[in-house]
Amino acid sequence: MINERDIFDEKTEVKQASFSCPNCRERHDYDVRWMKRTKKTNPPRHLKDNQQFKNSRDYMVRIDDVLMCKNMRCRRRFDIPSSQTVVFI
Repeated sequence: MINERDIFDEKTEVKQASFSCPNCRERHDYDVRWMKRTKKTNPPRHLKDNQQFKNSRDYMVRIDDVLMCKNMRCRRRFDIPSSQTVVFI
């Protein structure tokens, strides 16, 4: 069995996104952390089947699931409303 770390290099990235708090309904820009996985240039030596390496693509996985409202009066936590947690690059 092959581990994803054998095929991909991992790097964390921060991207800004605009969300509105469901409690106070104010819209702010939030920093959302993503794990960016890029395919290595060469396949690992212990890989018996190169097909899995050839079919793999770069992608990003969202790390943050919950944000805290930036409104000083609200400050409640809320889930990121998007169901998109994986993005292919």
